[in-house]
Amino acid sequence: MISGTTSLIGLLGQPVHHSLSPVMQNAALAAMNLDWCYMAMPCETNDLANVLCALRSINCLGLNITIPHKQDVAKTCRELSPLAKRLKAVNTLIPHADGGWTGTNTDVAGFIAPLQESKCEWHGRRAVVLGCGGSARAVVAGLQDLKLAQIMVVGRRSDALKRFLDDLQPNPASSESDCQVLLQGILQHDPALIEQLTKADLVVNTTPIGMSQNRAETSTPRAPMPLGKKIWQNLSPKTTLYDLIYTPKPTAWLTLGTEHGCHCIDGLEMLVQQGAASLRLWSGNNKVPVEEMRKAALSWLTV
Repeated sequence: MISGTTSLIGLLGQPVHHSLSPVMQNAALAAMNLDWCYMAMPCETNDLANVLCALRSINCLGLNITIPHKQDVAKTCRELSPLAKRLKAVNTLIPHADGGWTGTNTDVAGFIAPLQESKCEWHGRRAVVLGCGGSARAVVAGLQDLKLAQIMVVGRRSDALKRFLDDLQPNPASSESDCQVLLQGILQHDPALIEQLTKADLVVNTTPIGMSQNRAETSTPRAPMPLGKKIWQNLSPKTTLYDLIYTPKPTAWLTLGTEHGCHCIDGLEMLVQQGAASLRLWSGNNKVPVEEMRKAALSWLTV
């Protein structure tokens, strides 16, 4: 029950009304007997700095950051974790002792969790990542940590793609040469993309294409999918498709992948795992009820 002693944590983004984070986080808070409340708060880009300052002033205990603020929020932080500095993208804010916020990123841990649980050995494999926004930064970093041989990033604009690749290129001085991951980019209208998709062991969609804000909606043959439906007609059963979207469940893209015999992963487990990692940081308690979070999210999706 919310009372005069209840503390606030929450999510900032635009839009946020479709988010599952309040459902799963409040389920975890109840299980942990924490007198906290997690709220989704819409925030326009122009208001971001003022909203962050105001929330820190009222002793908000932690924030998640989502589209479109993951990169912009890094510029407002008093301090950044090494991972957030590497990615130049933040999805979790922790109150800094001297005021302001410490920014970090739990998306990487959330993203790789389902891949680590699969039976596939990812070392030396090929991946294609669709999109080059804030979520794609975490995806590429996670794939680099898994030591894939090649990561091909697909972008719409050459300038944005170049900035992304420059930021995420591995540092030769920090890794052994035999562990280097080849990170490359390609524009989505390049004819060579078809060959890259054919060779890929893993394709990750980090774009919002195919997302529905209606949790009860199911995918249909006419629903949009990344890059359009035609390019996916020759999918190989050896390819794993990973969609960061979790509404509808499954997306039209993953439905098509299943028809082609592909192993398919949606974004729900990433959402749960990154949320659990954030809650550990805010609460200082490593015993976060992940299963309760997962059950609450699944229950909401099936209503």
